[in-house]
Amino acid sequence: MDSPLRFTPFLRPMVWGGRKLADALGKSLPATGSYGESWEVSDHELHRSVVAEGAWASRTLRQLMEEERPALLGAAADKHTTFPWLVKFLDCCDWLSVQVHPDEEAVRRLWPGEGSKTEAWFVLDAAPGSRIYAGLLPGVDEKRLRDALAAGTVADCLHQFTPRPGDCLFLPAGTVHAVGGGVLMAEVQQTSDATFRLFDWNRRDAQGKSRTLHIEESLASIHWNQGPVTPVKAAGFADVQPGKGRRQTLVRSPYFVLEYEQTNGSFGCGGVERLQLLLVLQGRGKIAAAGGEQRMTPGQAWVLPATMPRAVCHSETTLKTLLCTLP
Repeated sequence: MDSPLRFTPFLRPMVWGGRKLADALGKSLPATGSYGESWEVSDHELHRSVVAEGAWASRTLRQLMEEERPALLGAAADKHTTFPWLVKFLDCCDWLSVQVHPDEEAVRRLWPGEGSKTEAWFVLDAAPGSRIYAGLLPGVDEKRLRDALAAGTVADCLHQFTPRPGDCLFLPAGTVHAVGGGVLMAEVQQTSDATFRLFDWNRRDAQGKSRTLHIEESLASIHWNQGPVTPVKAAGFADVQPGKGRRQTLVRSPYFVLEYEQTNGSFGCGGVERLQLLLVLQGRGKIAAAGGEQRMTPGQAWVLPATMPRAVCHSETTLKTLLCTLP
């Protein structure tokens, strides 16, 4: 496998979604409806991504993992029977529930057959009045949180802040979190859809029904010593004027390493004998690899197989990307 792979997005309508996936990232949404997620790369049973173009067009990521795993993952092939990341863009127009994802131990007990879910968010845009909730405030224990659930005041137990474009937030499994009010972001996570809803803002649908909560499962999954989670800021992302080329490490974890790259020139990616993924956040350019040259536009996700030779990305406008590497 000597060329980058791009997959057809899978668009998910959500009660908290909007229309920014089309307006800001060029996704082909149906004419009506609120869409919250665009799954760019997925080997989850809910959706298997399909290669959009090139020599591997129409093959699913599941097929590639079954037939080409060493080429995709390199030395890590024996550690992963499922592709290790699920990559999305999210339009959090309304409020996501206050939720928690289980770690490896909790998911075995509470959701057998699913995977744990550590994730990272990168904020692309944030409306005035939007918020991110991430982690418990100091001194919040199970009793205090149960009391807040009964009173409908869960937000008072959570660390919160106003997000800004360029904020990157690392959320280990077991972290209580929520987001909404007009936040557009990219998400890199372990391949899992394990989410326990702790609180849903007393929201009801047109028929007066509320979404199912998973209070006991949530409480059993929380890392009570996690504490507040604060963002790392990608230097230069929000700048109006072009800046010098830079690469900045945002997240280093056992599941992925995230680096922010900004350039008005060119930079290299791939060719490191391990899986990488390139997310185009802003700007336009071209990625040149052994298989030829391909256009880069905002909202794209390119999988760079471990066996792919070094590729070069050339910017046409200031190019801002996330580079994800499998440790």
